[in-house]
Amino acid sequence: MNWESAGHFWAMGGYGFYVWGSYAVTAALIAAELYLVARRMRAARELAVRDAKLARMDAGKRSST
Repeated sequence: MNWESAGHFWAMGGYGFYVWGSYAVTAALIAAELYLVARRMRAARELAVRDAKLARMDAGKRSST
């Protein structure tokens, strides 16, 4: 497709709102997914560290009795 100017490119023949809106929504959803995955990974890592500490404490109590 050939556009006469940058304005025509952004307008996309009258469908620019829908085209660029869908790109914006997709980018926002991908960013939200990345954020949520990072948050879940951080929580899982913290849980693993907490469980490891409890296991060490429990092992120490068993060996001393």
